[in-house]
This record gives sequence, C-alpha cells and structure tokens, in this order.
Amino acid sequence: MKLIIAFFAVTLSWLATAETVYLTSLSWPPYSDKSLQEQGASVAVAKAAFAAEGHTLEVEFFPWSRAVKTASSSGSKYVGYFPEYYYDTQEFVFSEPMGSGPLGLVQNKSAPISFTGVNDLKGMKIGVVQDYVNTQELDAMIASGAIVGEAVPSDVLNVKKVGAKRIPAAVIDANVLRYLLQTDSSLARFKDAVEMNATLLQEKQLYIAFRNDEQGKKWQQIYNSGLKKIDVQSIMAKFLN
Repeated sequence: MKLIIAFFAVTLSWLATAETVYLTSLSWPPYSDKSLQEQGASVAVAKAAFAAEGHTLEVEFFPWSRAVKTASSSGSKYVGYFPEYYYDTQEFVFSEPMGSGPLGLVQNKSAPISFTGVNDLKGMKIGVVQDYVNTQELDAMIASGAIVGEAVPSDVLNVKKVGAKRIPAAVIDANVLRYLLQTDSSLARFKDAVEMNATLLQEKQLYIAFRNDEQGKKWQQIYNSGLKKIDVQSIMAKFLN
C-alpha cells in the first residue's frame, strides 16, 4: 500500500509541474510544417526535448515574418519561434543547436555558376526569402549592395525564378529544395532544370529563438536540459533521409 501511495504521490507531483509551452513556426518542410508527420524534423526534436523534461510543446504556424513578430511581442503566450539560424539580436536568446541544414545556392543546370566563396558572387543577382537570415557574410554584402539580393516571400518562388532563368541563383537549404522538388506540383516543370550548386555557403546550425525575458529564459534552460537527454541526430535523420 505504501508503494502505491508513493507512486501516486510522484505521479501527481509530475502532473502538477508539467506545463505546455507555446512556440511559433513557419511552413519550411521538411523541418517544419503542420501537415508533416510530427510537424517536421525540427518540431519532432523540439517536442522530444520538452517531453524529456516533462512538458508539452504546442506549435502554431504563421508566415515567417509574422511568426517572428508574434513571438517577440511582450506578454504573448508564444515564448519563441523556430527553426532559426543564429544572429545578433537583443530581442531573443538562442537555445543550444538542435540539428543543422546545408545552406547553399540553387542554380539552373544549363547555366551553372562557379564560386569558391561569397566574394565571388559580387555583382550577381541572388534570390533570397524576405526576412530570412542567411550567412553573415552574404547578408552583409547584400546590405552593402555588393550583391544584389532579390527578395521574395517563399523558397518556391525562388526555385521558379531560377528555373525560368530570371535570376542565376537563389539561397536555399538543400533539404528544402529536395523536398519541394519531390512534393510541390507547381515545380514539376522545373524538376529537371534546377540543382544545388556543389559549393555550400555554410552548414547552418538550427535553434529555437526564445524571447529575451523571464519566461523565454526559463524555457530556454528547460529546453537545453531536454536536448541533452535525446538523440537529436537520429530524430533529424528519420525525417531528412
């Protein structure tokens, strides 16, 4: 009887401390999308890490700019957004890395570009997605005008523009390009026309950006603790391979 009472006491204690954490995200398959199994690779990692600490994650999906703005609002129930690349900011604090993705350039097969570093792209028109963080060097060169960054709302539009030779290349994650070419019917006519350039810009670490306040820092610590208890790479591989 004492063992039963002790079991229920522990169970009730766990239930009393279990909470639901709310984050925002975007449609960025295979990393995140509400229609995917487990809502994507990055969401699966995040859910597993929070679950390892006894908590539940709820994710709401928005267009990217709105996802960031919603998470940054003081008093919002959403304490952060993801997946994000690291960048300098006072608004957010970042988790430990939760996997990575190969960031590079999609190009037209009939007009491949040759470069060994970002400096070789000077003077070129490169497609980017509005409000996405790319690499520090590339973003700085776009900001200075050394590279002409042509922003659009989505990766899909950039792939179409490259396929139609409206721009020579666009920044994209290699896993995202592969997924889009396999699943998006609007890209069917470009499937054999585009490819990733063999030179990557960077293997980019992925993070949760938590709002830089008391609640955000609380969940950052909880999440980082949970990450240490799970196999991030095996979870990512399940969705990316």
